[in-house]
Amino acid sequence: MIFLALLPFFLIERQVRRALGGSQKVRPTGRMILYHLSELRLRVTNATDPPVVAITRGIQLHLLDLLGLEPTQPRRPQT
Repeated sequence: MIFLALLPFFLIERQVRRALGGSQKVRPTGRMILYHLSELRLRVTNATDPPVVAITRGIQLHLLDLLGLEPTQPRRPQT
């Protein structure tokens, strides 16, 4: 059961390491990645405008790029 809880953690770490390749001296860990992404905020202004991801540091944008996520186009949940 604990494996299922840790699976997203490991998948995120694996994706970032693959995107960086073997050229990095320091290998990013899942804990470090999630620490930096934890400060991301989603700003919702009103019902007609799309939400905006508030990126406060450059590392967050770089990590989102490595993970293949587009921070300027957040997806709305399908209702």
